[in-house]
Amino acid sequence: MHTTTSNWRANLLLFITAMIWGFAFVAQRQGMEHVSPFTFNAIRFAIGAVSLIPVILLSTPKQHSTAPQVFFNIKTMAGGLCLGIALFLGSSLQQIGIVETTAGKAGFITGLYVIIVPLLGLLWKQKTGCGTWFGAILAVTGMYFLSVTEDLNISKGDVLVLISALFWAAHVQLISLFIQKSNALHLSLFQFLFCSLFSWLAAVQWEIVTLSGIQGAMWPILYTGIFSVGIAYTLQVIAQQKAHPAHAAIILSLESVFAALGGYLILGEIISLRGLFGCSLMLVGMLLSQLLTRKKILNP
Repeated sequence: MHTTTSNWRANLLLFITAMIWGFAFVAQRQGMEHVSPFTFNAIRFAIGAVSLIPVILLSTPKQHSTAPQVFFNIKTMAGGLCLGIALFLGSSLQQIGIVETTAGKAGFITGLYVIIVPLLGLLWKQKTGCGTWFGAILAVTGMYFLSVTEDLNISKGDVLVLISALFWAAHVQLISLFIQKSNALHLSLFQFLFCSLFSWLAAVQWEIVTLSGIQGAMWPILYTGIFSVGIAYTLQVIAQQKAHPAHAAIILSLESVFAALGGYLILGEIISLRGLFGCSLMLVGMLLSQLLTRKKILNP
């Protein structure tokens, strides 16, 4: 019973994460009207890191509150570095790509890491049921109808977002690898700090950072920094202590639904009938993957 309750709690946290991330696509799209991609990510991940510090201090036992070895654990920092690199590459490609596509399409294409996660899992000899593969094939087919036009063209933005899905999948797998030996909050903090650092370095090298641009993008930055980064990524890390990586990816991929909903309600984005058919296939594939493998998922 305890295991079942823990699984349901993990699933709920992953669902909330997917919802926050889905609407974050809208904020990311709006933010690009004022600042460049690396600048946007640098600030939002820095805000995410800062928002975690009070939570960490309050959750740390008083007898350890001043012990540096508790906060600056080498294994946790190393894990945070690896996660930060995956986070930087995934978020950068997604942020650059979203400039040339819609929030809804970006959300559905990002959701394709549902098929990449079990593929990467084979490297760690993780077992994934046939249901996951069946659902993933439907999802890929749907992505074709959503992003590839009838004359077989695909936008640069869609391609960049698709490549970013590879790094999101790697991020999911890496969390499962490091979370077993690290404090979830500390691991989240370090991945945010490293991602922000790499983004700042890229922004200084390739972008022009202006105070007026940052002020114009302040609300999208605050939403994505506090909710999408500080809260959602931390919920993901906590939930994956109990959830199989492939299973977690399936639930998290529902962010695509919320991205399309947010794009329609807030940005007035319209998806063609061909695109809607593709979205439907992707959604069915994601849900079937979860339902058909629910009782068969094995721990890695």
